[in-house]
Amino acid sequence: MTTTVSRIGLAAAAIFFVPLAAQAADLSRGPYKAPAYVAPAYANWTGFYIGLNAGYGFGKSNWDLPAVSPSPKGFVGGATIGYNLQTGLWLWGLEGDIDYSGMKGSADGPGGSYETKDSWIGTARARIGYAGWNNFLPFITGGAAFGDIKATAPNGASASKTQIGWTAGGGLEYAMWANWSVKAEYLYVDLGKFDAGSSFGVGSDNVSFKTNLVRAGVNYRF
Repeated sequence: MTTTVSRIGLAAAAIFFVPLAAQAADLSRGPYKAPAYVAPAYANWTGFYIGLNAGYGFGKSNWDLPAVSPSPKGFVGGATIGYNLQTGLWLWGLEGDIDYSGMKGSADGPGGSYETKDSWIGTARARIGYAGWNNFLPFITGGAAFGDIKATAPNGASASKTQIGWTAGGGLEYAMWANWSVKAEYLYVDLGKFDAGSSFGVGSDNVSFKTNLVRAGVNYRF
């Protein structure tokens, strides 16, 4: 009889203490915490790169004497070189390019047609991009711009000068494979103005040049 009572007591104790022990074990582990978020690994943009670009330029050139405004436009295309440094989801870069330019335009004025032409154009820019959209890299850019501007009067007299100005814009680049990417970008370029008056036989004739560049390109990263 005593043995039977003992067995019943042990069984009751087990039924009572086992849930308490399980509950205590849960309390010792503390509250559940979700795993820390780890950003997905996207393309690594760090490194030097070279590339090709091509597009179209269109803008405005204002003359002081006479007050005419040719609208130079045409094909642009050339080579690109740059360096990117990616820190987390942000990209910091430097980029330079030199392009052939077919941009030219004329406007009628006293005595005939007045033409402004740009034979080449280049830029040296900083870039800031966001690398958190899978392989897409939206970016803004700005810096210095250079170009050879030529002004021609109706009598055939002409003046040209390599101008230094500024540029700003933005674009979108996409990493296709391990080392290759394609991009589309827009740049506004202001090359200021120069005095062509001495070549035209007048006291002063300032000629300005401003243009919009819309380009596509392909780059290879080392």
